[in-house]
Amino acid sequence: MNLSISNVLILVVMSTTLSLMPGCKKAAPKSAPMLSSTTSSAASENASPLLSISKLAPPDHSAIIPAAPKIDARSFALMDADSGAFIAENNGDARVEPASLTKLMTSYIVFDALKIGKLKLDDMVTISEHAWKTGGAVTDGSTSFLPIGERVSVETLIQGMIIQSGNDASIALAERIAGSEDTFAQLMRVYAQRLNMNNSSFGNATGLPSPLGYSTAHDLALLAQALIRDFPQYYHYFSIKEFTYNKMTQHNRNGLLLRDQSVDGLKTGHTEAAGYCLISSAKREGMRLIAVVMGTNSFKAREDSSQALLNYGFSFFETTHLFKGNQVVKSVVVRKGVVNNVDVTPGSDIVLTIPRGRATDIQTQINLPNVLIAPLEHATPVGTLSLSLDSKEIGHYNLYPAHDVAQAGFFGRTIDSIKLLFSH
Repeated sequence: MNLSISNVLILVVMSTTLSLMPGCKKAAPKSAPMLSSTTSSAASENASPLLSISKLAPPDHSAIIPAAPKIDARSFALMDADSGAFIAENNGDARVEPASLTKLMTSYIVFDALKIGKLKLDDMVTISEHAWKTGGAVTDGSTSFLPIGERVSVETLIQGMIIQSGNDASIALAERIAGSEDTFAQLMRVYAQRLNMNNSSFGNATGLPSPLGYSTAHDLALLAQALIRDFPQYYHYFSIKEFTYNKMTQHNRNGLLLRDQSVDGLKTGHTEAAGYCLISSAKREGMRLIAVVMGTNSFKAREDSSQALLNYGFSFFETTHLFKGNQVVKSVVVRKGVVNNVDVTPGSDIVLTIPRGRATDIQTQINLPNVLIAPLEHATPVGTLSLSLDSKEIGHYNLYPAHDVAQAGFFGRTIDSIKLLFSH
């Protein structure tokens, strides 16, 4: 059984609450404040009980985390985009039909092609018969109404795919990159594995029903996180509210873009089998969340559910950036090396999702030897960093030398050997 952050914290809070109920004795901590003993007996007898209570420090509610809101959906997931932590999840690993959310993977591959120079925004693409027949105006699916044989820029196709959810635009981009949609689908499956979407498969570029097309709320959150992280220069397309092509204006189906100013993406999806689905992302006060809602019964239900999840996450959790990857944690003595000391760093940023207001309560424990022996390699860990909250470990990370340290010459090693001998 997968336990989300909120599940664990609820158990902690329930345990704490029970221990404070009448009849449950609990020794006060040594640091607990004591009531003043200078009040006279008469004053004590006449004191109002309410007045006495009001003099005590107010109870600390910072760790009280209610359960995630009840969502009428087949599955959902709520992720902190920066830490990758899943704050809440229900049936997150259940396979579902992704519908047009598939276009997020198509977008990822298109953005990657742009990044490496295989594709340019002003490249022109000819709309094929396959794109027109499968995703064009002659179908009953979402379309950008691209005429067969028309030459359209890559950027226009991107906007058609993301804002209008155009199946024809998605197929045209797939054919431009891989030659055919079937070959592009093979790329999609390879990219899914690279992104650790281990319970996902894609059969086409659009999300139209396919036996090879399935995913999970968990995997789709990973995909949305990757899009935001890897291609910030293209993420703005997901926040555009409408797009006009050939004098036809279509509105973005993500209604949260109009309801909540902090929401800036990502994508909707719907088929009869998949139900109404939405992946949304919002950023408030430096914290970015991703909500995935799969299989609701209406436009409104998917938006209300997504909004409830986002509000829950922002209300009760926060993202804390504890260490930069190159931040010096400690400097350690080096023996038998060309230098006498080396700085030690985490190697990558350490970011955690914690209950709101608890950042100052995180405790850090550094585990390093007093002396390091050269040679040292930057990629080889030399110690660990442990983080805990309320005596529970919430993170464990390796520590690395900030740079390689070469071995000293014969005389340097000999002198340090003597120093080591007398240091024991």
